[in-house]
Amino acid sequence: MTGPSDRRPLASRDTGWARASSRWLAATSVTPNQISMASMVAAALAGGAFWLAGSAEGTLRVIWLLAAAGFCQARLICNLLDGMVAVEGGKSAPDGPFWNEFPDRVADILIFAGLGFGIGQPALGFAAASMAVLTAYTRELGGKIGAPADFSGPMAKQHRMALVTSAAVASVLEPLWSGHNGLLTFALWGVALGAAATALRRASRLVRYLKTR
Repeated sequence: MTGPSDRRPLASRDTGWARASSRWLAATSVTPNQISMASMVAAALAGGAFWLAGSAEGTLRVIWLLAAAGFCQARLICNLLDGMVAVEGGKSAPDGPFWNEFPDRVADILIFAGLGFGIGQPALGFAAASMAVLTAYTRELGGKIGAPADFSGPMAKQHRMALVTSAAVASVLEPLWSGHNGLLTFALWGVALGAAATALRRASRLVRYLKTR
């Protein structure tokens, strides 16, 4: 895993349930890297649920949408706990930095591509995934050349997951106004454009840092 100075600032890290969960996991044979790998499984299930929801109707659509929302949050919980078990639990490993970053990029692609296929707009899904990966690349590029880790938004990882999770839950009610996938389409556009803005913002901050250091 990365060092404390490179960790995303998260208020949830200080909650009682997160601390209790990380202590319990640290006392088991589960490793931080395995938790990171589990985040990819959760993302694959979320993307698959979004895909299936696109062609489902009625109660089945509701089930798939809520499953997608739940697995998106499970992905975030894995992202939270892997670092806590590694750092606070003292179970970091030499290959931790790889498993800290690589699964996140895979997860973004799986979720947004699955959502794009679900709403019949795969190109938009891959565009959102590409922009999400670009935000992370910009942050990592800054770290490689000595800049502080930049986790700024407006569409950082937690913001992307909050948007698609909220859209999935709200989409359950779309049949009440004869809508279908409108909220999910809006959310995916929000991720694509917001992540592009985030990458540009991080890039501009990085250039300013390099010019003034």
